[in-house]
Parts: sequence; C-alpha cells; structure tokens
Amino acid sequence: MGKKKHTAETIINKLREAEVLQSKGLTLAEAVRQLEISDATYYKWRKEYGGLRIDQAKRFKEIEQENQRLRKVVADQTIDISILKEAARGNF
Repeated sequence: MGKKKHTAETIINKLREAEVLQSKGLTLAEAVRQLEISDATYYKWRKEYGGLRIDQAKRFKEIEQENQRLRKVVADQTIDISILKEAARGNF
C-alpha cells in the first residue's frame, strides 16, 4: 500500500468514524482495517489530532508552517550576523 497524504479534515473525520465503529462493537483492528489505515497511523493521528475540531486542526497546521518559516529566517539572520562580525574584525 502506497503512502497517502491526508488533510486535517479527513484525519479528524476518520478518527470520528473509528470511534463510531468501535461504539458499534467493532474492535480497533477491525475499525482501522475498514478505514484503510494502520494501527500505528491511528495512534499517531489520535495523539496529534485527538480532541481537535477541524478548524482547530487547520489553524494548528498553519501555525506549525509559520513557525518553521520563522526558524529558517532566524537561522539566516544568525549566519548574516556572523558574517558581518567577521567582516568587521577584518577576517575577510
């Protein structure tokens, strides 16, 4: 089975569907098989998205992407500052 890229909406919907299937008496293994995901994927998703609403999950992902972008900017600025300090000391 190849990897699929799931959106936050589909992940939350699948988690809810798994809960519904389990409340109907299916085991977790049967529920995840029916949802076409692995046990590990289910637990990973539940850890990351458990209890979130769709709008909260979308915002969470946006914040993670913004955080990653800001880390890159800070890293670039740190390099620039180091270069300027060396140039000011005459090491170039």
